[in-house]
Amino acid sequence: MTISLRLNTADSELVKAYAEMKGISVSELLRRSVMERIEDEFDLKAYEQAMAEYRKNPVTYTLEEVIEELDLA
Repeated sequence: MTISLRLNTADSELVKAYAEMKGISVSELLRRSVMERIEDEFDLKAYEQAMAEYRKNPVTYTLEEVIEELDLA
């Protein structure tokens, strides 16, 4: 898939310089940046859901309890 992005001259030069500093292409820089942003947002959503569940039932287990419960000893 090809995606176009319009940047003003100053932004374009900044992106090019940063990609060069990192030793990667502009395309790779933008791909990595977008993917990292998406992953961060998914992680935040998972955290928020986990915290909501924990607040409803704030039960915690020690490592030893988990090992025993799962019969891993």
